[in-house]
Amino acid sequence: MYLYHTLPNGLRIVFRRTDSPVAYSGVYIGVGSRHEQGPEEGVAHFIEHSIFKGTTHRRAYHILNRIDGVGGELNAFTTKEETCIYASSLVEHLPRCIELFSDVLFNSQFPLHEIENEKDVVIEEINSYRDQPADLIYDEFEEYFFEGHPLAHNILGTKKNVKAFTPEFLRDFLVRNYTPDRMVLTVVANIDFEKLIRLADRHFCDKGSLLDNSKLPQQSSDHLKLKTSSLKLRKTYPPINIFHKTLNRHTHQTHMLLGCLAPDLFDERKVAFSLLNNLIGGPAMNSRLNVAVREKYGFCYTIESQYVPFTDTGLFYIYAGVDHGAADRARDLIFRELHRLATEPLTPNQLRAAQRQYIGQMAINNDSSLNEMQSIGKAYLNYDRVDTIDEMARDILALTPDDLLAAASRLTPDNFSQLIYK
Repeated sequence: MYLYHTLPNGLRIVFRRTDSPVAYSGVYIGVGSRHEQGPEEGVAHFIEHSIFKGTTHRRAYHILNRIDGVGGELNAFTTKEETCIYASSLVEHLPRCIELFSDVLFNSQFPLHEIENEKDVVIEEINSYRDQPADLIYDEFEEYFFEGHPLAHNILGTKKNVKAFTPEFLRDFLVRNYTPDRMVLTVVANIDFEKLIRLADRHFCDKGSLLDNSKLPQQSSDHLKLKTSSLKLRKTYPPINIFHKTLNRHTHQTHMLLGCLAPDLFDERKVAFSLLNNLIGGPAMNSRLNVAVREKYGFCYTIESQYVPFTDTGLFYIYAGVDHGAADRARDLIFRELHRLATEPLTPNQLRAAQRQYIGQMAINNDSSLNEMQSIGKAYLNYDRVDTIDEMARDILALTPDDLLAAASRLTPDNFSQLIYK
């Protein structure tokens, strides 16, 4: 059972109690690379690195040692729409995790010498992606597909932007965007919920900070629900950038990425499309594409599909790394499988098997408390609620063959863009 609470300053808390001696905690912030413009591109990711480099209370070494020194782990990541900092520790050290989250989010000073060093780290991260075509191709695809829109630019930013970041620039972006009403504290741990609320209140409300968050106006839960729901009012990006590009990258194999628009986070068709994606190219070895392209013909080592829903649009990808001479044949096989799914309804047995598999995968994934902590944080950030595994299974089991046909109907060759490295 998930428990919820909203602090007076707008920060929301989602929690599940466990019997484990290990606590998993994090803060999800509704700020990512799509919230950047022009010279800001890359700043959310750079801040994710730099908030650990020094606060009004601690130097960089003390921040890293605060959790690692007691055997815990501290980490963070940035996506197009969120930033997350999180930690794993013994439950007795959960208070220091929550206090540290507050310190780095509200009191970061971005010391100049630390920032200059971190620029080199991030630039090397950018370089490392350029050495990994199977990763780079996703970023480049989105640059073409969403050209002219904030979703287009790379999460890491550009070397030029990174080199230009200053402590003042970072602080300004932090103060304007990293406010408690855009945050969710997510915890899976063996702790009394009332104690957790008191900890959060003490560290997120009762002290001064860069954001001076203790002086923010009180916000009702109704206001927060309206704020969250307003994400759905973003203008959906029109599907106009259908493209077919082949780039000579002198790779040892052909890297192929096919992609088209898909339902957004709030679209009622999202559940059907999620199941369809898992059936097409999910992690199981019996996915349609793995059987048709890899197992039957041996054309590739890796072939997979991904469904990435954003708050106002979504993307469906199919990636394959194939022998240069097999690229055209592999693409034909991919579209043949998609055509079958769009024209031949699943039998009752096929549908039940797909549903059973997907529900089992979700249950196993959520059996990791770290994964659960992250998934409930993201869900609460976007939906102001969290569905249990049973509730998600209910929605999946309610799907019909016609629902899958309707979801697959958009997967026609004319709707796909294509990027190839060779």
